[in-house]
Amino acid sequence: MENLIKFFNSTVPLSEKVISLMAGMFVYDELKKGAYFVKTGEYAREIAFLETGIVRAFYVNNEGKEYNKTFFSAPSIIGSYASLISKQKNNVAQQALTDCKIWKASFHEIEKVSEGNFEIERLRRMIAENYFLSNEKKELEMAMLDADKRYLIMQEEYPGIELRIPQYHIASYLGISPTQLSRIRKTRSL
Repeated sequence: MENLIKFFNSTVPLSEKVISLMAGMFVYDELKKGAYFVKTGEYAREIAFLETGIVRAFYVNNEGKEYNKTFFSAPSIIGSYASLISKQKNNVAQQALTDCKIWKASFHEIEKVSEGNFEIERLRRMIAENYFLSNEKKELEMAMLDADKRYLIMQEEYPGIELRIPQYHIASYLGISPTQLSRIRKTRSL
């Protein structure tokens, strides 16, 4: 719970009263490698603080090919925000790529305590804005940068990830084939 509070306070400083309120809403859980936090076609109901581990957000095209949209590396907030706020079925699954420790909470409960609470509203807004900025940054990188530059950015943003997850996940995240990834890695090690 200590890391959850640190994460919240690093996003927006919170009063002791709000910290106590928020801490009471989150419960500890674990996601084993391969387990889903939310699946495609489900209605998302929870968010979680990822205390340890790596989670991928991905979708599957009509031919059944998976595409990694993003990685969540601890510390981070996970959950299908689009499904939560739209009340629609989820389109982007979230799956643990490593064993993970999480603190999860009902989004409905967070919405209820947010009403009239400036601190929690501000925290929610800042988390949503950071997520929006991260998504836009990734979209621009995919459209404007070559695979080598995207690879370097990924290494900076997710230090050591290559040692923790299969390379085909990294290739998918970069929008390239595993063969292209091998080529990039070889040229980088020369």
